[in-house]
Amino acid sequence: MVQETKILEKEKLGHSPNLSTVLMVEQVLKESNELLTLAELKRRLPKKVMHQTLLQILDYLQVSGKIIIGTKGILWVFAERKEIEELIKRGTEV
Repeated sequence: MVQETKILEKEKLGHSPNLSTVLMVEQVLKESNELLTLAELKRRLPKKVMHQTLLQILDYLQVSGKIIIGTKGILWVFAERKEIEELIKRGTEV
């Protein structure tokens, strides 16, 4: 039943944001060390993003625990693990 609901929800959406757009929004939120309103976030984005697409991205980021959306704005809360960054630096590029 739950699986059917998710499939129906995907069909209603029509399309999903592409990865580059999600990463662009993530980057702006990460670099901002302050609470951002939705309007301020839109202004800081390097490219325009449709309102509905931005809401989908913010919903995804909130569900994944990377941001908190409150009444006063949006705040990046995800702390990356430094060990992963060190492993990437020591890794071999293919």
